[in-house]
Amino acid sequence: MAMLFGFGQSAEVQIRLKNEDDRKMVKARGEDGNMHDHFLYYDGESVTGTVHVNLKKANQRFEHQGIRIEFIGQIEVYYDRGNQQDFILITRELARPGELTQNAQFPFEFNNVEKPYESYTGTNVKLRYFLRVTVIRRLTDITKELDLVVHALSSYPDNDNSIKMEVGIEDCLHIEFEYNKNKYHLHDVIVGKIYFLLVRIKIKYMEIAILKTEVVGSGPNTFKESETVAKFEIMDGAPVRGESIPIRLFLAGYELAPSMRDVGKKFSVKYFLNLVLVDEEDRRYFKQQEVTLWRKADREPNRIGDGETPEDLNVISGTQKFQTPAVSVVEHPKPESPRNDLKSGSSSPEENSDTS
Repeated sequence: MAMLFGFGQSAEVQIRLKNEDDRKMVKARGEDGNMHDHFLYYDGESVTGTVHVNLKKANQRFEHQGIRIEFIGQIEVYYDRGNQQDFILITRELARPGELTQNAQFPFEFNNVEKPYESYTGTNVKLRYFLRVTVIRRLTDITKELDLVVHALSSYPDNDNSIKMEVGIEDCLHIEFEYNKNKYHLHDVIVGKIYFLLVRIKIKYMEIAILKTEVVGSGPNTFKESETVAKFEIMDGAPVRGESIPIRLFLAGYELAPSMRDVGKKFSVKYFLNLVLVDEEDRRYFKQQEVTLWRKADREPNRIGDGETPEDLNVISGTQKFQTPAVSVVEHPKPESPRNDLKSGSSSPEENSDTS
């Protein structure tokens, strides 16, 4: 019935990317909570393809007021859905106003597109890249979107500084823990050791957790969400003085995104290693340490002449390189429970998570 009065869509729009069969696809979590496959792109890489406009009835006249395609990078805060921020908006006109009498194809090309941030779907915010085709009509426009996933690559020196910290409760507990570095790529292994220098309280068990904190907004409109990505029990039973406990955490098996700092002045994503000791009275003693997670390139770039085109090399050429400053911290925490009046300088995970 809608088609009889001209309100229905009399054409179907498809977006086909160049070299789809050869382009890598990755899974990304959607708003429905499920994982979906998307084509993968990197900073500086061109986005090219073809828009197909297929008429639903043969030999019909399909009038339009123009056809355009947009490449959009957008940040959307869930509690303010009507106010998306487009940090990238590039438009290409595919066709001037006119009419179609048969199926048509329109090639498009966005050359060397800057994609400064990584795609991200979080608890309160989403950063997405997508193509949007609009067929302008007098009554109702026809639109079609195709989401893309962008990975932001980084590079840090191999000789990253280790983290060494001494924590203790005066005359009761004194431990020293060490992590092999403070910056890890998403498939890295966290290696460390814990040394018990003084033990005068009865420890029941010890665990280490990876905490992710998402901070959205600023000032009074700041929303902070923390979640435990992974938790491991690394010791069961009472330790003795001089005992050493090894730590080895594999990150590859977890759904992690790189650390992000003030992305588009909208949000940040931080990670913390949280060391927790529980005594026989179920009092919890803990210490947090922020670490940086970054995405490493899957392969080393080939030289031109090894079968790669300059456009292919753009996949790696957008990698950001960083230098790492020295890190040396010594702090003294106190137990989480307010019932314990032992001296220390620790605080709750919620209080520590907003410090960088």
